Amino acid sequence: MSEQAIIKKFMYVNRKSPYGTIYALESLEVVLITAAFDQDVSLVFTDDGVYQLMKNQNTEGIGMKNFSATYSALGDYEVKKVYIDKESLEERGLSLSDLQELVWEDEDEDYAEKSLINLVSRSELSEIMNNQDVVLSF
Repeated sequence: MSEQAIIKKFMYVNRKSPYGTIYALESLEVVLITAAFDQDVSLVFTDDGVYQLMKNQNTEGIGMKNFSATYSALGDYEVKKVYIDKESLEERGLSLSDLQELVWEDEDEDYAEKSLINLVSRSELSEIMNNQDVVLSF
């Protein structure tokens, strides 16, 4: 009997600011591990979780390691679905230009870089969540 890999849709919802708790770093680590096992992985940044993707993070004053550059590895792990809650950005006075650029390279188009980020409304996000097999909130 041959074994077939069972691929599930995993969604990780990031609701917390990047520092002060372990939630953001733990979520990122779990995402990369799950993706390494060829699962279908999506990431959501909502509420204060949108701060996790801010550009130019400086953690010197709080004595914590800045792990924000690790998000740039998502495309290398085939994580191509990153959803940003539009209302969460607006409520915090932010826009997409305040966030890091996250890209993946499309082999079918001569390795053209494409954005991982999808700006969605809360109602769109609700529909996307309903189509997942597993939703974990951090």
